[in-house]
Amino acid sequence: MYDGDTMRGVLVDKHSAPKKKLSYEYIRGLVDGEGCFTFYPGYKNKNGRKSRLPAFVLAMNERDKNLIEMVRDTLGLRNRIYIRKSSNRDGHKRSDVAVLVVREFDQLKDIVIPFFYGKLKGYKGEQFTAWLEKIGSDPDVPDRFKSLHRLYKWGIFGKLPKFTEKFKN
Repeated sequence: MYDGDTMRGVLVDKHSAPKKKLSYEYIRGLVDGEGCFTFYPGYKNKNGRKSRLPAFVLAMNERDKNLIEMVRDTLGLRNRIYIRKSSNRDGHKRSDVAVLVVREFDQLKDIVIPFFYGKLKGYKGEQFTAWLEKIGSDPDVPDRFKSLHRLYKWGIFGKLPKFTEKFKN
């Protein structure tokens, strides 16, 4: 079945059409409404408890999967976008959800935190700051990720050109 549109009078499959880059401000606005900074369960640590991995998540209706791909590609993230089946146990018909989850240390350090550092306002800005603080205070967060908190506390994400120059508009 054809699933496309016309581009300059030529039929094109919308899944193979080139994707445009999004503006950084548009991405931040999208994340303000649809994203979150959270923790995912990890492996069991020495004391038998599951570790908690810091994660950035962007989830939207599956019809917006292409938009999430554009966010991923604009930011240079390597993650796959997953489709989560909706739970219809309560009798309500809901659509499936497209989800981007970033929990790899290097991508959090080099892309996610510098991109949002000092740029989110209101509740999402508070959530971002609380997430960074929790990374440093939660005993179940692996030591490697605790360095993210130290970099944040030292103000490195706002000072070091490696981080400050990367996402200038």
